[in-house]
Amino acid sequence: MKKTLLSTAALALGLSAPLAAHERHACIDAACTMTSLFAEGDAGAGSGAVAAQRYGTWGMDTDGMDRSVDPGTDFFAYASGRWATQTQIPADQSSYGSFRVLRDLSEQRVRALVEGYAEGDPASDGDAAKIAALYRGFMDEAAVEALGAQPLQPLLADTRAAGDHAALARLMGGRGGLHASFFNLSVSDDQRDPDRYTLYLSQGGLGLGDREMYLRETFAEQRARYEAYIAQMLTLAGWERPAENAKAILAMETRLAEAHWTRAESRDRDKTYNPHALDAFAAHAPGFDWPVFFRAAGVDHARQAVVRQDSAIPKMAAIFADTDPATLRAWQAFHTTDRAAPLLSEAFVQAHYEFRNKFLSGQPELQERWKRGVALVEGTMGEAVGRDYVALYFPPDAKAKMDALVANVKAAMGARLDALEWMGADTKAEARAKLQGFGLKIGHPEQWRDYTALQVARGDVLGNALRSRRFEWDRDRNRIGQPVDKAEWGMTPQTVNAYYSAVKNEIVFPAAILQPPFFDPDADPAVNYGAIGGVIGHEIIHGFDDQGRKSDGKGMLRDWWTAEDARKFEAQAAKLGAQYEAFVFPQLPGMHINGKTAMGENIGDLGGLTIALEAYRRSLDGRPAAVIDGFSGEQRFFLGWSQVWRILWRDDALRQQLVNGTHSPGQIRAFAPLRNIDAWYDAFDVAEGDPLWIAPDDRVRIW
Repeated sequence: MKKTLLSTAALALGLSAPLAAHERHACIDAACTMTSLFAEGDAGAGSGAVAAQRYGTWGMDTDGMDRSVDPGTDFFAYASGRWATQTQIPADQSSYGSFRVLRDLSEQRVRALVEGYAEGDPASDGDAAKIAALYRGFMDEAAVEALGAQPLQPLLADTRAAGDHAALARLMGGRGGLHASFFNLSVSDDQRDPDRYTLYLSQGGLGLGDREMYLRETFAEQRARYEAYIAQMLTLAGWERPAENAKAILAMETRLAEAHWTRAESRDRDKTYNPHALDAFAAHAPGFDWPVFFRAAGVDHARQAVVRQDSAIPKMAAIFADTDPATLRAWQAFHTTDRAAPLLSEAFVQAHYEFRNKFLSGQPELQERWKRGVALVEGTMGEAVGRDYVALYFPPDAKAKMDALVANVKAAMGARLDALEWMGADTKAEARAKLQGFGLKIGHPEQWRDYTALQVARGDVLGNALRSRRFEWDRDRNRIGQPVDKAEWGMTPQTVNAYYSAVKNEIVFPAAILQPPFFDPDADPAVNYGAIGGVIGHEIIHGFDDQGRKSDGKGMLRDWWTAEDARKFEAQAAKLGAQYEAFVFPQLPGMHINGKTAMGENIGDLGGLTIALEAYRRSLDGRPAAVIDGFSGEQRFFLGWSQVWRILWRDDALRQQLVNGTHSPGQIRAFAPLRNIDAWYDAFDVAEGDPLWIAPDDRVRIW
């Protein structure tokens, strides 16, 4: 597959004219968590520290710039052109950039920790022994190979035994296994009662991800390969009539896709809070045995379930009712096998990789086994590893410096609010109250997860994954109606990302992102403000983006805007969406950024960078910024932002991001928000006639 190096000059053609559960955390990057299938313990003596990379002498990799390129023509190439031409995407990756560099570092550090844990009795010797058993069981490739498909057979037997629709509904509710469901259940903070947990129900059932993969002619090849993959997995599972069943499964999932809401609709918080009493589901969505489903999931004690895609659920229930049980059983057998495949023998692993990674995302090689083992541990006991990670890699002074940066950016947001001309006094008062109430979590949790009840057995790779799923689900379902744990984190400390939670009204920065190129305590402050300051600003702005703005300072979903202010906001947001939708990808004809789906992230970038610039200026306290290597302070600020968004894509991976992602591709983020900030034009002498020029009156100004 080809490596994609996008030219922003090509992307900008035509632009000179005027994205958990229900409460998806608004993250800075597309990969919001380190995931896989699924209080004691110290790092062993062999787990030494792995050093982070430094960037230049003042925080910027100037050797990676291409200064022969005019900034107003192609700012991505100007800031990172030499890096892009000299960098190869690793064979086991589908994209590569600044986030991936830090994820690789985090992965290596976790490996050193995990391989340093001493073996012991996982039933009695604490977290370290459990982690060692998880990892070493997975790494014993010969033992896994010898088992073949044997670990899968009890799950398939359950599926074969589901003789009618009621039994199949029961199977769908069995959250401790790998069985699939048309309807996804989750437990999270109640958007209308943020101090309590509630049950959420959303649409599911699609093996190709987004509905567009089933409905657009552009993806005919993907559908054909998917059908072949279904047949391949059914064959490996020993299921009857694999080709015939694969055709029926694809047809059924296509019907489900037609019923599904779009991604843009599914992120509209005005439409996705629809509470129904559990005993009302039979009338709301007939054709599915809801009491059996809820009992099997262990949530029948809940008073209600909040439905996200309300009008889709009755249509999906009807599809379930008129689908032959044999097709539903085959569908279950396929999804169970597909989910278990990475933990089974080589035949399953390779089939899964060839379709999911190589074909869909263009990844030439399967990741080394140790990387997959680390992912398994992260997805199973991430906080237990994180506790040791922060002891090695997160010094206390890093938190103190981040506290100061966040305080400055938050103050800058307050100043921006005060200066807004388009917002009325009543809405401003509510906005200030929301900003004042922002919570902040930096580095790591103060209270760590307790994994005592998680049962891990040596050599039982798939069984450990199943028990982990049950452990997590039991924890969630038992919280329904209980007070929310405000101290809980949605990411592990070793995750390279950050997020905003609307229902908690808080921003969270794990330790692993607080490293170069995002944050370097020894770097030039301008670069830090452009990089991590922009990230901080991005997460703050998520509280005021097109969806985050719908919750108040206590996390309550309510409309606190005057109608006139909301109208002005939406007009500017529409202009921003049009800017992003106008970008073209010459190597992917017909593919575009979905402006509505990516709206929150694009607003986050523009607003976040705007307030970070304000914070940087305030940090100078009236003093002129020094010139370093010929770059002014504001030039270094914008270069710091752009360096964070270095990325190369394989074409297939970029296509997947455009269809399934809520974030614009990184190389777009490196320059697109800058085009709406006057200071960028001044800093780099970008003038009318330059490809990236936007006339002042057409620039989007929200926050």
